[in-house]
Amino acid sequence: MCCRCLVEGRVQGVYFRGATREQAVRLGVTGYARNLPDGRVEVLACGPPDAVAQLRYWLRSGPPMARVAAVNCEPRDYQSWSGFSVD
Repeated sequence: MCCRCLVEGRVQGVYFRGATREQAVRLGVTGYARNLPDGRVEVLACGPPDAVAQLRYWLRSGPPMARVAAVNCEPRDYQSWSGFSVD
């Protein structure tokens, strides 16, 4: 299963992408996290449904310095990724 999430709030400059990568690797989820020009972070998470669900739950709070205002996720067709990258 794959899921694309857009995370809004104070999520840039607070180690959000790096912490997301740590969580994803711990859960066995592949994909990426990248900053968007409008201040949001885009996360693509692919893996077992339970692991993707756990990462989606974690995105609602993120790392300690983040202040997440909203997380909007939508399913995506499964894609094979090698690891979890931070762009």
